[in-house]
Amino acid sequence: MEGQIVKISSDLYFVSAMDTIYPCKCRGIFRKEHITPVVGDYVFFDAEKKVIEKILPRKNVLERPKVSNIDQAILVTSLKEPDFSLHLLDKFLVLCEVNDIQPIICITKGDLVKQEELKEYEEILKYYKDLGYPVVWNTDVISLEKILKEKTSVFTGQTGAGKSTLLNKLNPKWNLETGEISHALGRGKHTTRVVELFPFLGGKVMDTPGFSALSLEKYSKEQIRNAFLEFSKYPCPFPDCSHTKETDCVVKSKVLENHIMKSRYLHYLQFIGGKEYES
Repeated sequence: MEGQIVKISSDLYFVSAMDTIYPCKCRGIFRKEHITPVVGDYVFFDAEKKVIEKILPRKNVLERPKVSNIDQAILVTSLKEPDFSLHLLDKFLVLCEVNDIQPIICITKGDLVKQEELKEYEEILKYYKDLGYPVVWNTDVISLEKILKEKTSVFTGQTGAGKSTLLNKLNPKWNLETGEISHALGRGKHTTRVVELFPFLGGKVMDTPGFSALSLEKYSKEQIRNAFLEFSKYPCPFPDCSHTKETDCVVKSKVLENHIMKSRYLHYLQFIGGKEYES
């Protein structure tokens, strides 16, 4: 029988098929062959023995959070508590681009920001909108529901940004655990401990543990470069320009002219440098 893994707890894989959830184990050969099923995987399984026999080809897979077969990622991004992080946002946008996942930027905690600050954030967000990234506020439930309809969506973002709170607003029956901000650390406390897939509006949504740092090590410099969509608007004289040391690089000149956001370009340089940066 074919089904989809909707939750993993310890060594049990909960597979959904024909409106039934089957708690399954994996074939022993999986461990020998270093095969690790993840939430979102479509699988063949034996419903009587409750054993997963084969993982079907994945559309895509994220490493952290560990999920697969995603249509879109709702990047829950707070303005305060924890503070707005362009570095973290840009890193996750790169991850979405290289994995063929549509990113949706969802802003939370706008009520904690003064009006003059809010205008500054709106200017920043306009830049991302102009790149083609949808931006929605957590208070706009109607728009969020339209975005989620008939899609498989992962909710992720910085710990404490309000993912579980937002999901509870969309469907109170989920009753997901939420947490407070650790003021000593300036970041959220982890409340989501497992990844789980929920049916919603003809599609599916995932709540995931938050993150504070992500690795881009597995991706090439070219993949990361191509994930910065604005670079393609300004073709360089060199077809394979890295936008770093080349003297006639058009992208670098557009940064100086403020056509490309400086923070985006600096993050690009950091991402291809092979170093890890905390948000």
